[in-house]
Amino acid sequence: MSSGGEYKVTDTQGRFAVAVREGRKVSDVSWTPGRVLLSNRRLILAGNDGKRTIPLSEIRGLGGRHDANQSVARVSNYVSFDLGDQVLLVAASDHESFELDVYRALLDQRTVTAKHPAIEGGVVRETEWEQARVKIDENGLNAALESGAFVEFDLDDISGLDAAKRTVNGEKKPVIEVSHTDDEGTSIETHVAGDPSRMRFVEAWLRKGEQRSSSNVDLSSRDREVLMALYSGVSPFEIPSFLGMDVDAVEETFERLVDLDVVEEVRVRREVALNSRGRNIASEAMNEQ
Repeated sequence: MSSGGEYKVTDTQGRFAVAVREGRKVSDVSWTPGRVLLSNRRLILAGNDGKRTIPLSEIRGLGGRHDANQSVARVSNYVSFDLGDQVLLVAASDHESFELDVYRALLDQRTVTAKHPAIEGGVVRETEWEQARVKIDENGLNAALESGAFVEFDLDDISGLDAAKRTVNGEKKPVIEVSHTDDEGTSIETHVAGDPSRMRFVEAWLRKGEQRSSSNVDLSSRDREVLMALYSGVSPFEIPSFLGMDVDAVEETFERLVDLDVVEEVRVRREVALNSRGRNIASEAMNEQ
């Protein structure tokens, strides 16, 4: 797998199936066990009945479930590869690391065009578009800009994502507008543009961050009150008296919020601080007041 800049990304065991064939859903989907090889150029599925090679350039999209029958629905995690008139499902032995490898194969070391920051602290910046090289890791996506700047899109720090068509250096291109925070906690927006299929994968990967930070966490009214108090700057120790709540009840709420990954424990004396996900949820809760 080392021809002309091709390199192996992963070689693992798994199962694969065809969920859509010639544009039609397959009703009797069956899994084939085998070996799954992935390079930065192609995906190879090798089972007892032969080997199939899919060039990565044929992949139109990723994700989405295709639970045609119980044998598929019972598999909790798989990656679905949309090849246009066909959809392939691959359930690897370690789903999360395989999914990460798929995005790495599709995006690592590929170039995009970036405008960073396009907006900083709510102020529009007259930043130029520049070339950037992409790298994927389990925390998100990094982009090394031509100017030497380095942008980290940490999945936990992404609060919003918008896809639009914009003129980039005189050409209409798909642009992804990413709202995130920098190391100092300033809210910024970075715009990323490029080849449509590449942008589709960049967007799909970054959407995972947006999903993490969205407020679909099941919070009680007490949880929200505590969150909003923290967001307003009330010290964790003052929350019982500030909200007129029993100390034990506040402790329980803190524990719940830590479990929900909305606050992180700063000291075992039960001091907690909002993380970016918690800030997003609290600011949404404030807006709903």
